[in-house]
Amino acid sequence: MTDLSTRYLGLRLKNPLVPSSTPLSHKIERVLHLEDAGAAAIVLHSLFEEDVRNEERMLDRFLLNPDASGEAAGHLPLRDDYLSKLDAYLETIAVLKARCSMPVVASINGASPSGWVELGREMQNAGADALELNAWYLPGDAEVAGQAIEDDYLALLRKLTSGVTIPVAMKLSPFFSSLPHFVRRVEEAGAAGVSLFNRFFQPDIDLGTLTVVDRAQLSSSADVLLTMRWIAILRGRCSLTLAATGGVHTAADALKMLLAGADVVHMASALLLHGPERLRTVLADMARWLDENEYASVEQLTGAMSQQNVPDPSAFARAAYLHALDSFTPPAGVRY
Repeated sequence: MTDLSTRYLGLRLKNPLVPSSTPLSHKIERVLHLEDAGAAAIVLHSLFEEDVRNEERMLDRFLLNPDASGEAAGHLPLRDDYLSKLDAYLETIAVLKARCSMPVVASINGASPSGWVELGREMQNAGADALELNAWYLPGDAEVAGQAIEDDYLALLRKLTSGVTIPVAMKLSPFFSSLPHFVRRVEEAGAAGVSLFNRFFQPDIDLGTLTVVDRAQLSSSADVLLTMRWIAILRGRCSLTLAATGGVHTAADALKMLLAGADVVHMASALLLHGPERLRTVLADMARWLDENEYASVEQLTGAMSQQNVPDPSAFARAAYLHALDSFTPPAGVRY
């Protein structure tokens, strides 16, 4: 039987499928269902910096420092059983560590260094096996240079890695002018891995109401290609764990990511659309393909088609763009 095990952030996993940060992990029972279906580890839903800060401000204003509104504040007692978002998150980590056997990765979504070292320590103390730092700042200010944003990300990462002893992965966007260079800096800053790529939910315009609306756009298998290309380029150029995220819906999607060089494959949209059983289906199809193609293990497969290992490395470079344009054939019946 093919050995499906792999390594992720220094942790030994039974297979490479890891549900990424989604609302599914808000409920303990859903996480347990994911483990039963084959999940090898879980990345919890993100704890957002804005949520923690806003809650702290609200508590301080209305409960701890009522000021001149003392009479009104008396109607807002601080209940003994009140759980802040941070407390609830830490409790989720502790409960999952007690009830499941797979590693639990806590997720922090923030952009400022202040306070996140302490938060990382609290997550570690609650039992988290690793941390995923999802740092993203929307650079809408024309006066802020890209280098300054990258330096801020790295400063945050350094503070976090220096304050905890568990491994830290950084989840990145594809929007870097030189992604391999930045990944090298991430490794130098102490990260144990990178997750590629963050999926951003973009605002839309409703033509009927002329309002800006937020709509969650789930991925499709077509989204695999961007991540696969960069995983293939990075494989062998750094010693970080490479986690592929974005567009993995089928065993074929997962196998392509592994062949390109991913150590683990994150799944999100497929699980939201089809439920935990999707993991069981993907694992069975992967095992069948590996056996039919005489692979003894996932580790034997990993990186076999990275840029360093394919006969034509230009297939992952600019030359592929030129070839794709020149080889395009119009659909049947379309006249130009």
